Amino acid sequence: MILTQEATAPGFQSPTKRIILGVQFLFVAFGATVLVPLLVGIDPAVALFTAGIGTLIFHLITKGMVPVFLGSSFAFIAPIVAATKLYGLPGTLSGLIAVGVVYGLVSGIIKVWGLRVIEKIFPSIVVGPVIMIIGLSLAPVAVNMAKTNWIISSIALLTAILIVVYTKGMLKLIPIFSAIVVGYVVSVVLGQVDFTPIKEAAWFALPEFVRPELNWSAVLYMIPVAFAPIIEHVGDMYAIGGVANKEFVKKPGLNRTLLGDGVATAFAGFFGGPPNTTYSEVTGAIALTKVVDPRVLRIAAVTALVFSLIGKVSAFLKTIPQAVLGGIMLLLFGMIAGIGIKTLIDAKTDFTKTRNQVIVSVVLTVGIGGAQISYGNFSLAGIGLASVVGVVLNLILPDKSKPIKGSEVVEE
Repeated sequence: MILTQEATAPGFQSPTKRIILGVQFLFVAFGATVLVPLLVGIDPAVALFTAGIGTLIFHLITKGMVPVFLGSSFAFIAPIVAATKLYGLPGTLSGLIAVGVVYGLVSGIIKVWGLRVIEKIFPSIVVGPVIMIIGLSLAPVAVNMAKTNWIISSIALLTAILIVVYTKGMLKLIPIFSAIVVGYVVSVVLGQVDFTPIKEAAWFALPEFVRPELNWSAVLYMIPVAFAPIIEHVGDMYAIGGVANKEFVKKPGLNRTLLGDGVATAFAGFFGGPPNTTYSEVTGAIALTKVVDPRVLRIAAVTALVFSLIGKVSAFLKTIPQAVLGGIMLLLFGMIAGIGIKTLIDAKTDFTKTRNQVIVSVVLTVGIGGAQISYGNFSLAGIGLASVVGVVLNLILPDKSKPIKGSEVVEE
């Protein structure tokens, strides 16, 4: 059931219709929200729990003005996988909490000095290739999962492609969810699903929370990764503001929205969940349905929280075959890399300049090549090291880089 503008005008929004809309918006974000924890070894019920509470925290800090839903961030998949191998999940979680603290610090900087300081440190020439690394560094993971059953992974991949390219309306906004459903059904037909965990799971069960353990190496590893999602957050606030025809970057202000995102991310880290981010899929659904009532998104958050406490939902998600996830990732991770390329194109980056060629080349090589710097117990590698290298090169090489398109704030 899809409610559109006529059915959701303020005069028609009964509590029942708001609830239906809230559940509908959750399913738009559901596939992506549970996919991240499934890929990094976290209980998907924890991700639903922290997404639900995190969204409510965001709405509290932003005075309930902004119609957004916070779900699991894809930007942290590769860093979490790498950091977990180095420091274990509890140590990695301390790094994710630190990311939330960084969001808070940047929020304070924006409040005092505006976005210009951030634009100078993280222009498109730095953020673009870092986003590309986030996608490309995960390519082997996608292929290894997909090759467990190429028939199933190919069907899941084809489903996602067909929905993204050929469909319209609400269906176009849920390619991941749709691909999971189709891939799962095919897996059942081929006898590739073990239903035992679902049968054994209780109807009511608390998520498998993990307690963080302070690890300074993990903290230093994660902090540089935070800045690409920060820029993404800025773009998302402009996008949802355009849909709602309101300037959320001014009221409640980017400092509040980023702080809300940061506190939600830190909360997720304390309970063993992945970092949160505002979902463009939900923004698309809002644009389609013309529903800009923040209360509807809070209903989606409460629904996510309820789902996290249903043990059989978590058990079901854990029975999804690796091939289904791998097929989806073949498209998804490539699209993430494509966003990095688009960031450079939108900023009209001049690649006839040697300066720009040098920055992109070194950042990509360091990030994809797996370079690592170690000193004692401290180490910096992968995306984090590439981010630092990009920032340093941008600051020391002559000439200036262009800011991220859409990140310029008119300060009045």
